[in-house]
Amino acid sequence: MRPERQDGTSGGGLLVPMAWMYAEYIADEMLRTGDLMEPSTLEYRAGRDALALTVFLSDGAVPDALPAARLDELRLLTAYGAAWCGWVRERLDALGAAPVSGTAGADPDLALARAAWRWLEETDLLAADLDAIGAPSREPVGDEPDAEEAAQVWTPAWQLGLPLGHLAIHLH
Repeated sequence: MRPERQDGTSGGGLLVPMAWMYAEYIADEMLRTGDLMEPSTLEYRAGRDALALTVFLSDGAVPDALPAARLDELRLLTAYGAAWCGWVRERLDALGAAPVSGTAGADPDLALARAAWRWLEETDLLAADLDAIGAPSREPVGDEPDAEEAAQVWTPAWQLGLPLGHLAIHLH
């Protein structure tokens, strides 16, 4: 959305990133409704950013409530094993190549989407190593204070955020 002056002509001043802000709002509402994670955590931010990117890049947010068909589309895009990273890169490149109509500068929505993607891709978070977690052994392990830390790995933020967003869509 572009701000307009009262006379109906294009403002030409500050552009407000309404499409990105609305996508973030939808993602935030889904995550809060699911009550999956404390909103103050980095994992929550990763989930919100991954879900907001998905909403924004899948042809924008739908006003009011998300219809069932749209929720199904978001579920498919965020499903485990989906080529989500490649899809995000392709969509961001396509949006970056498209001319921005009626503006002299860059698209503020796209700039915020790129910043979110950069954070998701470049930030590593400490998470449980699901491959290392197995059935508990019956033998005593002893006093290994680092046993819990050994079952954790540094992983890109999007790898934590995407499943969190996917689960939030299912709970919505």
